[in-house]
Amino acid sequence: MAPDFDAPNFNAIARPYRWLEYLSFGPMLERCRFHRLPELADAQHALVLGDGDGRFLARLLKQNPQIRADVVDRSPAMLRLLSGRIAKIGAHDRITQHCADSRDFTPTGSPSATYDVVVTHFFLDCLTTSEVQTLAARIRNHLRPGARWIVSEFAIPRGPLSIPAKLVVGSLYAAFRFLTRLTARRLPDHASAFRACELALISQRRWLGGLLISEIWQAQATARADFPSIR
Repeated sequence: MAPDFDAPNFNAIARPYRWLEYLSFGPMLERCRFHRLPELADAQHALVLGDGDGRFLARLLKQNPQIRADVVDRSPAMLRLLSGRIAKIGAHDRITQHCADSRDFTPTGSPSATYDVVVTHFFLDCLTTSEVQTLAARIRNHLRPGARWIVSEFAIPRGPLSIPAKLVVGSLYAAFRFLTRLTARRLPDHASAFRACELALISQRRWLGGLLISEIWQAQATARADFPSIR
């Protein structure tokens, strides 16, 4: 298959990614990433998009021995690190790995193709608003009524803190553009995309003055079929 030169390449930063994260934000990204774990004790089928080195997934599988997960990441290096973490806790038989671009991934066939939870930690910021809209519409057709979509993300707060937040986010995009060829340049409006797919925001927690957010979006119980992609 010919390489996709429009897609970012996270292979080079897979191993140092955790330490780059700590150097930039200390433990705050992990605090945000793990914040919703206690609320997923009853989940059975998860779709985890772009979990990177698998820190969240390993903890989820350890704390919830009944859950199974489809894991999607386009970086083989990240998936190798994730696979190693999962093997250490003896849970490899509860995951299915897909080395694929999440923008193109469509669940098919398996029992885990109907999800009660979707997880995107610091992943939507790699997409444009249009790409988030298309992704949400596609995945929404595979969610059970009442399914939850967990989002950890950067955000631009209102008020005087918006200026330093924009500087921080802008510098992160510049760094990832250099390191990974990431083409996105600004945070997408994931909220409007989710609402268009009949997902409702039911919980939000903020850190660092609103720079980091953790959200739960829930699929409405009376969902229509075949949500169209929003252009």
